[in-house]
Amino acid sequence: MGERGGVRRIDTHSDFPRKSKVGHESKWRRSQDHFECFTRLIGIELEDELSQVQKRWKEWSKQRMVGAGLALFDLVGRTSGRFFGDPIVVFENRGGGSLPHHRFGHGDMVVISRARPWAEKVIEGVVLDRNRFRIRIVVTEKPSDIRKGGWRLDRGANRVAHDRMHEALISFHSTEGDGGTVLNNLLLCQPHDMAESAKMVPKIHGEKRRPLDLKGMMLDDGQQEAISKAVSSRLSIIQGPPGTGKTHTAVHMLKAMIMMGRGPILACAESNVAVDNLLEGLLDLGVNAIRFGRPVKVREHLREATLDAQVAAHPKRDEIEFIREENAAIKAKLSDLRGKEKGLAHKDINRNFKEMRELEQRIVDEVLGGAEVLCTTNIGAGHFTLANRRFSTVLIDEATQASEPSSLVPIVKGCRQLILVGDHRQLPPTVISRVAEDGGLSIPLFERLLENGVEAHMLTTQYRMHPTIREFPSARFYDNRLKDGCSAADRPPAAGFLWPDWDKPVAFVPVHGAEISEETGSSRSNIDEAAAVISILNDLLLPGDLNPNDIGIISPYSGQVRLIGQMMPEDLEGVEVKSVDGYQGREKEIIILSTVRSNSDGNIGFLKDSRRLNVAMTRAKRGLIVVGDDRTLRHDRTWSSWLDWVSELGLMAWHIRN
Repeated sequence: MGERGGVRRIDTHSDFPRKSKVGHESKWRRSQDHFECFTRLIGIELEDELSQVQKRWKEWSKQRMVGAGLALFDLVGRTSGRFFGDPIVVFENRGGGSLPHHRFGHGDMVVISRARPWAEKVIEGVVLDRNRFRIRIVVTEKPSDIRKGGWRLDRGANRVAHDRMHEALISFHSTEGDGGTVLNNLLLCQPHDMAESAKMVPKIHGEKRRPLDLKGMMLDDGQQEAISKAVSSRLSIIQGPPGTGKTHTAVHMLKAMIMMGRGPILACAESNVAVDNLLEGLLDLGVNAIRFGRPVKVREHLREATLDAQVAAHPKRDEIEFIREENAAIKAKLSDLRGKEKGLAHKDINRNFKEMRELEQRIVDEVLGGAEVLCTTNIGAGHFTLANRRFSTVLIDEATQASEPSSLVPIVKGCRQLILVGDHRQLPPTVISRVAEDGGLSIPLFERLLENGVEAHMLTTQYRMHPTIREFPSARFYDNRLKDGCSAADRPPAAGFLWPDWDKPVAFVPVHGAEISEETGSSRSNIDEAAAVISILNDLLLPGDLNPNDIGIISPYSGQVRLIGQMMPEDLEGVEVKSVDGYQGREKEIIILSTVRSNSDGNIGFLKDSRRLNVAMTRAKRGLIVVGDDRTLRHDRTWSSWLDWVSELGLMAWHIRN
């Protein structure tokens, strides 16, 4: 342990919690072991997810389900037009008024039922949008008698993800067919010299081999170097600490590779939000990028770039509509026809249906064939529409949030060159099952390759944070390697809050309240901290130089997120209140962090995960305000180090509560 810039610096590998390696290897000498291990782990994960859902449905009370934000009851429904051909259904409270606080957001999968989803036919849908009074859901099949009786909404389990990961594992280890990847041995870490093996030039068939040209691109020296190394290597790892422009670098790399003649390229990420970020950046650079996936899961202003929208706007759609109208006319006359004439009419209808299907397939092939970059989630890359498509170059952004089987889904689409972009010092993949987590499912491919000697290029210039906000995470987690691409003058502190030091917009507000364990036992809240957060929020907005959407409120606990949301004045709905996990990859002018834990035992739960602390403290551009119980937090060495740093700089805000 050393001292660096007033912050105790420790070995970052030991600082971050390592999962038990029971049943997990970092090198796989036998391909069969890798296949069996991950097949077992994703099976356990699915079983746990399904059993959790079933347990909630059958054992939890209605009050407990609503309190956890995982279900809505006694709703009335109605239809409200269509979305890319699929019906939209709207659900509201039977008696009107606001819906209870819930965790259904844009793009989430929901299960629609009458009362007992485990014992009746259910319909699955995707949330289009929501407000305080209603939620709109896109379904493939409209519920019958939608206006009659009551409805309930629930979170379901994702079987599709499991099936596609399992198919990817089979393809990854298969020696038959043209799927899989030539990088198999490298990704299993079998070469003796991993670093040199990763640097080998990729063998890409049909490449036009134009030289790399980065002229005119808004890139710093570190970003240019990362791109230069990646385009000439078959396996690259780019580590992007907070604010260093991971996605910015990724989209410019994709643009450069397209200019080199290396398309089409498959660009993926674990979440729809991250894929949309890639898509938006590519479109801004003039790249012909197509977004694969259901339009309902895509940001509204990007939906024109979806495959569905491109297919709908294709000139040949008129031919399909003409044939469809012809079929409708034939069907209308069927009841008047007899014998041979009726048989011929049925033959015409079938021929027309076949012609429409062939036309639709040709349109899809033309749209996908013209794409320079195809953007989709990792799991989306396993859709049957892409079954016969191969991509020599695959880029995965936010690769450290993806489990290894999830990353394999795009990799087995014929990958010959793989670029992984992420940061293993931030949040890992989300794994529900403790057994699967301990078995290694929460260790991303990105991190396993690092452990085995593949060198990462780290971006070191950050453009997000005021230099004071950057100081602690840089020293604690990144060996003091982060430099500032923005000055203190570029990030002036916000008025409305009495910063302990106006030149250093970081503050710790001590609140010695009491944490409350929720009835569900799954989360915690702290009403004293919630009240302090609302008070600070009102003060920040009073001078008028900040809008509600400039401020983000973060808490590690969903119970606290829910409590703050309930206490939020209606005119401040623009303030985003989310969990730490929900803020990865995001930024705000001001961040208020409520830590929640306050107890005499010094138990801070999963606040111990230093990656969660790193994410929470690196979202703010102009000011970071942390609310918590310093007596409890000091029982953890990372939090204690941060509080020491705060004290040394004179940033304890005792005056805010006294």
